[in-house]
Amino acid sequence: MSDWKPKRFWKMSAVVETDEGFTVELDGRRVKTPAKAALTLPTRALAEAISVEWGAQEKVVDPGTMPFTRSANAAIDKVRHQHSEVAEMLAAYGDSDLVCYRAERPASLIERQTEQWDPALDWAAEALGARLFPVAGVVHQPQSPAALAELRRRVHEMSEFQLAAFHDLVSLSGSLVLGFAAAQDWRDADEIWRMSRLDELWQEEQWGEDEEASAHAEIKRRAFLHAKRFFDMSQ
Repeated sequence: MSDWKPKRFWKMSAVVETDEGFTVELDGRRVKTPAKAALTLPTRALAEAISVEWGAQEKVVDPGTMPFTRSANAAIDKVRHQHSEVAEMLAAYGDSDLVCYRAERPASLIERQTEQWDPALDWAAEALGARLFPVAGVVHQPQSPAALAELRRRVHEMSEFQLAAFHDLVSLSGSLVLGFAAAQDWRDADEIWRMSRLDELWQEEQWGEDEEASAHAEIKRRAFLHAKRFFDMSQ
C-alpha cells in the first residue's frame, strides 16, 4: 500500500460565490471532488467550514482531518448520482425502526425503552405525520403503509447534501425516526445519540463497560454529531 499523500501547494484558501452557490478556491484555483466534479456548495457556512479544513492542512493533505470536505465529496460524487436509491434505502428503516422494537424482559429495560422511545414516536406522529407503533420482540411486524409512505416522501425530498448527512444520522443510529428527530432539532443531537444506544447503555450498567466497544461507540458518536452539523450547514 502506498503512503503517498498530496502535498500542500497553496498559500491561501478562500470562499467564492458562484452562480450555482459557493465554492472554495486555493490560490484562485477552484477545488474539485475526487471524481473531478466542481465542488459547488449550497451555503456559505458549508463553504467556509471546508475552506477552514483546507487552510489547516500543513505539508501534506490529510483527508482524516477534513470531515466536511469528505461529506461534500460524497454528496456530489455519490449521492447526487444515486439519490433515489439512497433515499429508498434509508426510508426502508421505518418499517423495522429501532425505536419500535421493544424488549420482552426484563421490566427495567422495558420501562426505560417506553420512557425514552415512546416520546420519539409521539413526536414523529405530530411533526412528520407518521404514526409508528411499538411491538414486543424481534419478529417483524409491518407498520402502517400510509405512515411509511409519508416518511418515504420526506426522505426523497432532501437535497443530495442533506441526504448525505441524513444517511449517517439514520445508519449510525439504526432509526429513521431518530434520524429525523436529530435533523429537525427535536432534542439535542447528543441526547438523541444516547437514545439510540439505550440497549447498549443498559447492558453496560448490568455487566460493566467493554472498553473496546466504548471506543468504537465514541467514534460513531462523533460521526453522528458531524452528520448533524453537516445537515444544518446544507440548508
